[in-house]
Amino acid sequence: MTNVVVVYHSGYGHTQRMAQSVASGAGAELLAIDAEGNLPEGGWEALAAADAIIMGSPTYMGSVSWQFKKFADASSKPWFTQQWKDKVFAGFTNSATMNGDKLSTLHYLFTLAMQHSGIWVGTGIMPSNSKAAQRNDLNYVGSFSGAMAQSPSDSGAHEMLPGDLETARLFGERVAVVAAQFKV
Repeated sequence: MTNVVVVYHSGYGHTQRMAQSVASGAGAELLAIDAEGNLPEGGWEALAAADAIIMGSPTYMGSVSWQFKKFADASSKPWFTQQWKDKVFAGFTNSATMNGDKLSTLHYLFTLAMQHSGIWVGTGIMPSNSKAAQRNDLNYVGSFSGAMAQSPSDSGAHEMLPGDLETARLFGERVAVVAAQFKV
């Protein structure tokens, strides 16, 4: 069985809902970064044992949250020993606007994965980009690099669109399938 961990920070609950959908598709363990940017007890050990690490952060001011950045900086210890080398990595994000510079966040997560000598997995989901496309369609936000969701700034996490959450679930499923192909 493939061991997948979803490590994420969520400021208002939207990224947490997305993380839950990703984890549902991947059969993954959820590992929440707290409001101070710390992992729970046993978090670093869970990441060391993972075959795949899926990272998630809201997009704030064009990048990851400071709490996620604190986690990323603390990952220099496993980086130094290349503990996560050849693990499968992927990433997801959410922001209030349709663009919201979410791609900058995914690029940050991709770069972090490459620093750890990881193997990146994109969505593998074609975008809904025809005239007939509806906002609730799969991959309506149109990302290949990682899963993206959009939640209006005045909406609660419970109001996230099912299409964005299903995109996240299918993304998690794909990461688990790819990770299983790399498992020795």
